[in-house]
Amino acid sequence: MSKGKAEKTKKEGKQDKSKETQAKPPEKSRKTEQIIRFAETNIDGRQTVRVALRRVRGVSFMFSNAVANICDFSDKRIGDLSEQELKALEDMITNPGKFNIPEWLYNRRNEPASGLDKHLIASTLEFAKRMDINEMKRLKLYKGIRHGLGLPVRGQRTRSTFRKGKVVGVRKSRGKKGKV
Repeated sequence: MSKGKAEKTKKEGKQDKSKETQAKPPEKSRKTEQIIRFAETNIDGRQTVRVALRRVRGVSFMFSNAVANICDFSDKRIGDLSEQELKALEDMITNPGKFNIPEWLYNRRNEPASGLDKHLIASTLEFAKRMDINEMKRLKLYKGIRHGLGLPVRGQRTRSTFRKGKVVGVRKSRGKKGKV
């Protein structure tokens, strides 16, 4: 082999190695490992649809099962769903009446203001709860007064719990010292 050919093969070998080092590492199924933003909630993309729906505030176990049984992609991982499938799933949760989900699964049945059955999720559920408590306080209902004072609302005992930093025990009387 001549000196020129040996130098060329060395250069080509170096170029091949540099191309190999520049090559990108194979991607692990990146879509299933990411975090999905769904219904104002961050959800792990590796969970199945049935399990992932329960991470959304306002979606119960039974409601999640009902939605998963209605949709045809319930066995998929939520990270594998397309944008259209995610929008359809979110529409099922926000408007369950369109998809024949029973009304007894809704989390806000016979709403005080309108008398309708609704299903609220995430921030709308928290807002409705806060507004209900403020309305009870404004009307000076028993529950509203208890909420305002920071006491238990549902009839729990307060003798030994709900003390919030107060000392539990007997107070010594001041003034009289022991006379013998």
